[in-house]
Amino acid sequence: MADNALGRFLRARREATTPPTTERRRTPGLRRGELADRAGISVEYLTRLERGTDRSPSGQVLSALADALTMTADERVHLYRLIKADAACSPAPPPPLRATVRATLDALEPTAAAVLSPAGDVLACTEGFREISGLDGEQNLVRFAFSPPAKAHHPDWEQIAGRRAPGLRAAADLGDPTAAALAFELSITAGAAFTDRYDTAASLPPTTGTERWSPYLLVFETLYLPGDGDHRLMIYFS
Repeated sequence: MADNALGRFLRARREATTPPTTERRRTPGLRRGELADRAGISVEYLTRLERGTDRSPSGQVLSALADALTMTADERVHLYRLIKADAACSPAPPPPLRATVRATLDALEPTAAAVLSPAGDVLACTEGFREISGLDGEQNLVRFAFSPPAKAHHPDWEQIAGRRAPGLRAAADLGDPTAAALAFELSITAGAAFTDRYDTAASLPPTTGTERWSPYLLVFETLYLPGDGDHRLMIYFS
C-alpha cells in the first residue's frame, strides 16, 4: 500500500464531512474529537490511524469510522481495499475438487447445484445454479447476501442474512482463515447489517429448508463431501 494511504483517506473523509454546527472554523469538516466521539474511539487512537503509526485497526473500528463518516458502499469497499493492500498475506486457496465431484455436478444438470467452501465460496456449480443464483460474477454466497443487489434477489432477505452470517461465524470459529478474512471484510463493507448478525450468532444455519431466490421458491438439501476442505454440495429444487 502507498505510504499511509489509509490515514490520508480517513483524514480526507473527516475534512469533507459536514460538522454538527455552523460556526466558523479554521479547518474544514469534523474535528478529530468529534469523529472520535461518533465512532466511539479515543482521539489518540484516531490520530495514530491518520498519521499511519497504527495500521492494523480492527474491523469493528473501521466499521464504526465508516458509519461515523457516512461512507457510501463504494467508499466502504475502498476502505477495506486499503487495509487488504497492506496485509502481509492472503489465505491459501482451497484444495482442488476431485474429478468425481465435478462428474456429480455434470450428472445433476440442469438442477441448480453448487459445491461450496466453509466460507461460502462457489467452487463449482451447474449451469442451472448459475442461471438462478443472481451472483453475476460474484463467487461467494455470503458476500453476495450483504451486497446491494441481494435484497432485490432475495425477497426474504432477512432470512437469508440471518443464515449466511452465522454460517460464516461457525466456519471462522472453527479456524477457517478464509472465513475469518471475509468476516473482517464484511464488517467494513456491509457494516452493522452484517456485524449485528455475525456477533450475535447463536445457532447454525439449517442444512435443509426453503429460500426465495427471485422469482423462485427453492427447496434445498446440503450434502457434506468426504475428504479435505469441508466442502458441501448444495442442491436446490424449484
